[in-house]
Amino acid sequence: MIFESHAHYDDEAFDGDREELIGKLQEQGIACVINVTAEYSHIERSLALAEKYPFFYSSVGVHPSEVGELNEDNFERMKSLATTKKVVAIGEIGLDYYWEKDKDKQEEQKFWFRRQLALAAEMSLPVIIHSRDAAEDTLSIMEEAAKKNIPGVIHCYSYSREIAEKYLSMGYFLGIGGVVTFQNSRKLKETVEAAPIDRLLLETDSPYLAPEPYRGKRNSSLNLPLVIAEIARLKGITAQEVADRTCQNARELFHV
Repeated sequence: MIFESHAHYDDEAFDGDREELIGKLQEQGIACVINVTAEYSHIERSLALAEKYPFFYSSVGVHPSEVGELNEDNFERMKSLATTKKVVAIGEIGLDYYWEKDKDKQEEQKFWFRRQLALAAEMSLPVIIHSRDAAEDTLSIMEEAAKKNIPGVIHCYSYSREIAEKYLSMGYFLGIGGVVTFQNSRKLKETVEAAPIDRLLLETDSPYLAPEPYRGKRNSSLNLPLVIAEIARLKGITAQEVADRTCQNARELFHV
């Protein structure tokens, strides 16, 4: 069975056929889905999906590009929602300097990143980390988190093999999705080849980052077999071994 560790089925891209699509997932071997929150305003939508579908779980958190939504009052509300049944992680949190070049705004991202990491520690929940064009700052903050024994996954891992080794040495998982199938993803392929299979998680980031040959189209968990096949090829093991081991990894991290 396949464990989808990162999807956004609360996204408007699924408004036209959400129920129909989700209804197909278990038929195609998708055993569990973590629906990951990116916006404060979508947290309750994500929780509703987790309540409706027994094989769905939810995270609670705010993406770095959306931290402008946060203030002390709604952070306390988010903290309250993190106690909800079927919440299994704090995320998607982190840093994104690709979209944000302003230094003051980057400092705001770091402030809320640390606040949400502290929330994870308080709630004894793992974290789902987003990092884009912010390798050094993210690594520095995650080194702090590792010292506090906050477990988690580096979602949509996109940096070098050398940086991956640092995360792996701290006990973090790497989230691997459709990008690994791209012809121009040499660094990621090298990272996957080198990383232990017991530190990898499967993800799609649906509706984004569909694998080849669907690149540029709406993504869904139904495309995970394409990701599995590429990981299996890179590591010289069977697709079944990839599916089984990554499912075990996700269950251990998220306690489901």
